[in-house]
Amino acid sequence: MSEAATLPPFAAIVVAAGKGLRAGQPLPKQFAPWRGKPVLRHSVETLLAAGASPLIVVIPQNGEAAAAEALRGLGEYTTVTGGETRQQSVAKGLEAIETAAFVLIHDAARPNLPLAVIERLLEALDNQAGAIPVLPVADSLALEKEGLMAGSAPREQLRRVQTPQAFRFDAILQAHQGWEGELDAGDDAQVLRAAGGNVALVEGDERLAKLTYAEDFMTDLPAIRTGMGFDVHKLAAGEELWLGGIQIEHDKGLAGHSDADVALHAIVDALLGAIGEGDIGTHFPPSDPQWKGASSDRFLVHAAKLVAEAGYAVCNVDLTIICEAPKIGPHRPAMRERIAALIGVDIGRVSVKATTTERLGFTGRGEGIAAQAIATVIRN
Repeated sequence: MSEAATLPPFAAIVVAAGKGLRAGQPLPKQFAPWRGKPVLRHSVETLLAAGASPLIVVIPQNGEAAAAEALRGLGEYTTVTGGETRQQSVAKGLEAIETAAFVLIHDAARPNLPLAVIERLLEALDNQAGAIPVLPVADSLALEKEGLMAGSAPREQLRRVQTPQAFRFDAILQAHQGWEGELDAGDDAQVLRAAGGNVALVEGDERLAKLTYAEDFMTDLPAIRTGMGFDVHKLAAGEELWLGGIQIEHDKGLAGHSDADVALHAIVDALLGAIGEGDIGTHFPPSDPQWKGASSDRFLVHAAKLVAEAGYAVCNVDLTIICEAPKIGPHRPAMRERIAALIGVDIGRVSVKATTTERLGFTGRGEGIAAQAIATVIRN
């Protein structure tokens, strides 16, 4: 971070003393792996690179070994054992700092920490004792009472609060030392406000999302996945020729158990492959009489539905049809439009190409048509 030199000196506390039980991990979530390294390490590395000194990591009781493993190789931090509540843990972290002008207090469960947020927070401390990153509320809000809607809340006045939260060190230390709340403080801004301090609101960042549930750790499923499909059917007299979801006038058609649309079959296999759901024969076995003469439209719609149910959206499909005849060029726009409609995407996400084998092989001799497809899906 070359920009770190422009930041004023500041200390930092990373709160990592919780149990993290809702995340469903075999160890507290702050020590669990996420995107290649422990959750805690992400924000500690970012804060150190931004110039935080000193940097205090507040850990759970008997968490020394887990913290040392998570932060192996990072020597510029100090660990402190936390208290029974978050407020008590932060207070212990503050008391471990001898002196500082400013301090950032951050939750380890928010590993993706943009430098721009740190910059905005520290800049806001020029005029206020505290500053927090916030985001607007997009959804309508309802007040609930006994399972019924009891009213609404004005979302225009509400904000989603994130961390890190920034403070003038002396102000937040005194506020925590004087905290008399019976319950745990929701965050450190609440503690400062209770002591009479003002808290500025600065723009947050969606990347600061908090890791809370097991699905937040599903990094074994990459955000982008790709599948490949290939299919072949023979040409036969007396059959209709369905290709790319449209019927084409030709002296022969493709023979098969269904309508034998090799283009759609290849796309189906590509989509199923992208989400690890087998192949077209698994879902529509040729031994099942219900698929005799069936339109391949149904197969493609089903594959697109499975993609959505797996939590993905179709990013693009690239189809290549291999044949000597008929000529595909005149039919390409109609094929793209039909395929896009079946999988529910914009036509710009569908590519249809054609090639020949220079009269070599079964396609070159006009005995059949082949198709291959690649599909890319992206996690919603």
